[in-house]
Amino acid sequence: MARGGSAPGRDRCAPTGAACHDARPVSEHTGSWKGVLFGVGIAAFAAYQQFKLPVVLPVLLERYGYDRVLAGGFMSVYALTGLMLSVWLGGVIERRGATGPVLIAMGLLAAGSALSLAFPASGMLMLAGRALEGCGFAAVAVVGPVLASANAPPRSIAIVAGLAAAWIPIGQLSATAVAPLALATGGWSVLWWLGIAGAALVALWMLTLRQNPQVLLSAARAGSGATSRRIAARERNTLILVACIFGLWSGQYFAYMTWMPQYLVEVHGLAVKSALLSYVVPVIFVALFNVLGGVLLRQGVALGALLGGAVGAQTLVWWLVPLTGDDWTGLLSLAVYGISAGMVPTCLFASPNAVLGPGRSTARAFGIIMTGRNLGVLTGPVLMALVAGDGERWSEGSRLFAGLTSVCLLLAFALCARLHGSSNAP
Repeated sequence: MARGGSAPGRDRCAPTGAACHDARPVSEHTGSWKGVLFGVGIAAFAAYQQFKLPVVLPVLLERYGYDRVLAGGFMSVYALTGLMLSVWLGGVIERRGATGPVLIAMGLLAAGSALSLAFPASGMLMLAGRALEGCGFAAVAVVGPVLASANAPPRSIAIVAGLAAAWIPIGQLSATAVAPLALATGGWSVLWWLGIAGAALVALWMLTLRQNPQVLLSAARAGSGATSRRIAARERNTLILVACIFGLWSGQYFAYMTWMPQYLVEVHGLAVKSALLSYVVPVIFVALFNVLGGVLLRQGVALGALLGGAVGAQTLVWWLVPLTGDDWTGLLSLAVYGISAGMVPTCLFASPNAVLGPGRSTARAFGIIMTGRNLGVLTGPVLMALVAGDGERWSEGSRLFAGLTSVCLLLAFALCARLHGSSNAP
């Protein structure tokens, strides 16, 4: 980001290595849907990389006999790298733009996939490959929402927040759609090869967008002094509260989404393909209601109230898990969970603008809240594996996450009170 009052701009660096600027002040930028699509697209690709594992986890467990806690670590290691890197990456992206981080991230995603392909029978090397992927994911998880927000047309910021929140279910749906075809042809490795090819295509996409003067590849969207103002103590405390909510919510969500295929196979006796069809139901609702959540915020629904209602619905689903089966009660549970899980991340991804106000750079804010998210992703899948054991104590896991989601609900009410009366809140 430019200093001394100069306007921040696109990430196109001069040959001398000077800071990147756009000839046109960013305050004149009226939005670019190409930039929004790029931000959402690269984030969704990163989510594909993370969720290509759960959709074939039953096959991997059967073929290679991984320890279940280690298998949970294949998901959680993404969060460990994010915890170490998210806040630092937010500062780097704010100062220098997105091109370098995205290109390096694509290299790490490709290298991690290649390592896993080379040594799938070794649980530790598979974990190392996932860790490399996680480093790349950490960068894209910050860059994607930041660029989507920076390129959002001013009147569509809430809608774009919903689209930005949809990157997780879009990635999940992509992996779930590919998995049956992969298992019927080349096996689970097809998903990893597609990840390598996708990383190359994203790198080319980034280099192409650098030539487009309408697309912002830096973190800020306004060229005023307010844009670069440091985050105040109250704002930081509110963002930390959002991060705590994101941590608890992500923990239960990723536990649910990591182990649901295995749960359906073990408890309800479904074949892997049938389990994947059930897996798709909540993910579709998540994607749809990510966007609908943005529409509701745009229409003036209070962010805190929408967040509290959605978390409350998810809390109810967790408490009722022992009473649901593979009949209509199970389908209703999946639908309600998906609907509420779509609303929550839309609210959380809209929170930086709600806390800081429009026109402020949100890279550091996203770094803070993504740290909370990563903490939840780190602990959720492993915690479920520890509590459920070898599949004999799934009900204990549901009660644990029902309690944690209840705490998340209380924090959502606290955020609602903190944002009440704020002129920034959508």
